[in-house]
Amino acid sequence: MRPKQKLWTKNFVNVCMSNFFVFLIFYLMFVTLPIYTIDQLHVKEGQAGLIISIFLLAAILIRPFTGQWVDTIGRKPIVILALSIFLVSSLLYLFVESFPYLLVIRFLQGIGFGMATTVVGALASDVVPNQRKGEGMGYFAMSMNFAMVIGPFLGLTIVQTFDYQIMFVICVVFAAVAFGSGLFIRVPLAASSEVKKRRIVPKADGLIERPVLPIALTGAFMALTYAGVLSFVSVYAKQLGLETAATYFFVVYAVVLLISRPFTGKWFDQYGENIIVIPSIIIFSAGLLLLSLAHSSILLLIAGGCIGLGWGTIVPSFQTIALKKVPERAGAATATFFSVFDTGIGTGSFIVGAAATKIGFSSLYFNSSFIVLGTVLLYMLLHGRQSQKQWAMELNYDS
Repeated sequence: MRPKQKLWTKNFVNVCMSNFFVFLIFYLMFVTLPIYTIDQLHVKEGQAGLIISIFLLAAILIRPFTGQWVDTIGRKPIVILALSIFLVSSLLYLFVESFPYLLVIRFLQGIGFGMATTVVGALASDVVPNQRKGEGMGYFAMSMNFAMVIGPFLGLTIVQTFDYQIMFVICVVFAAVAFGSGLFIRVPLAASSEVKKRRIVPKADGLIERPVLPIALTGAFMALTYAGVLSFVSVYAKQLGLETAATYFFVVYAVVLLISRPFTGKWFDQYGENIIVIPSIIIFSAGLLLLSLAHSSILLLIAGGCIGLGWGTIVPSFQTIALKKVPERAGAATATFFSVFDTGIGTGSFIVGAAATKIGFSSLYFNSSFIVLGTVLLYMLLHGRQSQKQWAMELNYDS
């Protein structure tokens, strides 16, 4: 067996920090900007939703191009450009005077976000040793998970205690930290040497890495149901009279994820993808089922723990699988995965909202649990059948 390679290098810490602060701003603004537009810019609820849609649209549109640039121009120039755009757009919020101006800023920030998450994801793959890929990408994904917990809580606390201008200033500081961390990332020599002299503007058939599509589509299918948790679990809890417990829903999510991460990542590397992915899908399904039956705080929080363990393990596992499909084009692989994945989140928010209006949240989560369970078959059909054989070959090679 080869000696265990070091994971927690300065490079890896800087990659995780950049990712954390970018997502921290994303989730902080995700919950506060709709309120801001209604209270301060006096727009209607329907229009307020545009600030989320236009942001995700920009991110989805720019990602395939970013994947090409990462693999042609190089990681370092693109990470600096991406984080610069994200920092400048964060600064522009201080000068918002109208809703159309806000939409322009959101589109610009969405471009920075889409570029940043694509190139930082590729860099994470570069700096994580191949021997510890599943473990390392799992820890990398935790930087996003922690941002998802801290961001909404911090954002709502700031606007309730201070005002929106203070919130925007704090976001500028966070964006500056993300930029600073990005500056200190040193691209491994192997990744630098892999930069290919391809077209900077890709052909239409070069925008998507086809080998990544099966696992990306599987993730997007499950993201349709997860969007219902992300967007509406607080509304559902309020209907049940469990507002206080809802505050800790994602806290339990994160704690369970933190406890499980050292084990799930290592098991992914040691025993193969199926051993981790299939139980994670089942646990995610069980979490949704418990959520549909939640009539007490304890049950709601147990559901949060199951969803955290299941979904929080699925996402980094799928991203790692995507990167392993085309290791020589980590940028394009990351771009393809998240473009398809984000489409599932965005579409799911719309579908779930419409479905909940007709059947109610309890029925929605109940039915979603069986949809997710059925994804085991989709995963096996599109990827899982070949996974075990490939893992066995890699294990023999590393031995």
